[in-house]
Amino acid sequence: MSKTLPARSGAPLFFSSSCRRAGTAVGIVLAAMLGGCAMGPDYVRPTVATGTAFKEAAGWKAAEPRDHEQRGPWWEVFGDPVLSGLMEQVATANQTIAQAEAQYRQAAAVLRATRSELFPSVTGNASATRTGTGSRSSVTTNSNGVVTNQGGSQSIRNQYNMNASVSWEVDLWGRIRRSLEADAASVEASAANLANAHLSAQAELARTYFQLRILDEQQRLLDETIKVYERSLRLNENRYAVGVAAKAEIAQARTQLESTRAQAVDLRWQRSQLEHAIAILVGQPPSEFSLPPAAFRPVLPAIPVGLPSELLERRPDIAAAERQVQAANARIGVAQTAYFPSLTLSASLGYRSSQFSDWLTAPARFWSLGPALAAPLFDAGLRRAQAQQAQAAYDQQVAAYRQTVLSALAEVENYLSQLRVMEEEQAVQQRALDAARESLRLTTNQFESGLIDYLSVVSVQTAALNNERTALSLLGNRLTASVNLIAALGGGWHVDALASAGGKAAEAPERSETQ
Repeated sequence: MSKTLPARSGAPLFFSSSCRRAGTAVGIVLAAMLGGCAMGPDYVRPTVATGTAFKEAAGWKAAEPRDHEQRGPWWEVFGDPVLSGLMEQVATANQTIAQAEAQYRQAAAVLRATRSELFPSVTGNASATRTGTGSRSSVTTNSNGVVTNQGGSQSIRNQYNMNASVSWEVDLWGRIRRSLEADAASVEASAANLANAHLSAQAELARTYFQLRILDEQQRLLDETIKVYERSLRLNENRYAVGVAAKAEIAQARTQLESTRAQAVDLRWQRSQLEHAIAILVGQPPSEFSLPPAAFRPVLPAIPVGLPSELLERRPDIAAAERQVQAANARIGVAQTAYFPSLTLSASLGYRSSQFSDWLTAPARFWSLGPALAAPLFDAGLRRAQAQQAQAAYDQQVAAYRQTVLSALAEVENYLSQLRVMEEEQAVQQRALDAARESLRLTTNQFESGLIDYLSVVSVQTAALNNERTALSLLGNRLTASVNLIAALGGGWHVDALASAGGKAAEAPERSETQ
């Protein structure tokens, strides 16, 4: 684990190790010509306690991680081709991801703009002007009709100018390099935010998809139950017609049937809500998207958990928070450079003449060359306040980073506990469901044999249906919790992806098309 940064709140100025070697003024100038020193502290990742193991992972049955395989398409562990197809649409059409991608390109453009400050800027100028002073002579007539001519003086001049100039700010104190470091960290933070947007949208799609499929299974169950209840109603009506059943049994059978039909209707609007949510996730209007019911054979995957410290490398939101810490650390150095003078080297060469024919000749040529040194003298505490602001911003980002790590650890612990308890609950629920099915079979046989009345069957049928729906709901909850755990572990992402993201950002071309 990295060492903690030394306390910095008590002193306004800090030099990195390279700056301390600058020494005398002559040494500073030489160092400036060779790259200079950089103000501010060198970055060290803040420490955060992660623990040695997840508490809720005790007894966890997980698959061995297969690091040689591609980790990206994590949703394939559920073995659902329809879900995999929807995931491809999320990656290309989801508007939340499009926003994060645009923010990443914006940060990359800022990085390229900052990098350009390391090099001289060259400008060219060409102009032709015509100026005049004074007034023309005028002719007037007095009251006696005498014409007088009032003389005037006028000067008209032409000026032709063409020049090129070069200007370069010497990065004596590392202002540009610290700004470049901050912007590079911001690019990597944006890349991590983009990865987190992908992961969040994918997890939300998987959760919504599984909820919809569970509703489809419940709809199928209710449709089959309605058919059974319809037969029971006809049977009771026939029994009543021959005088072997009471009218109350018909009323009870009809009540049970209509109540179940109402439950089936209620599921339809719930399904439509989930279908609309999936349409938005894949970037389509709800009116143009439909997902028909299909056979659903869910697979509950075994999820490798690993160590808590691995979250620092696997979670894109943690990586984004840590990159923001580095950016804030670099901006401390940027703020501290304001205490020192800036050195700018400039040169210009051109031609200037009042005669067009003599414009581009040797006598009309001019040039200038020289350094400019600008030093702050008095600012009423502005620079000190800016340095304190940068320090406070760094402290804020450190706290945000540590809070992000703690929240991530809590998420994993919660989902591990939830999955473990749900696994036990499903085993108990399965025994209850088996007992309910057996009870329904025996009670139905007794009713058909005339040993009991239908009112005794109704309660058993209701209990059996409730247990069937509870088992399906529990299966859906386990699928959702599995998705949540995979997302809490970072999906298939790894912090190594940021290294390539930073390189791509520096060379990324401008995009003209809209998402």
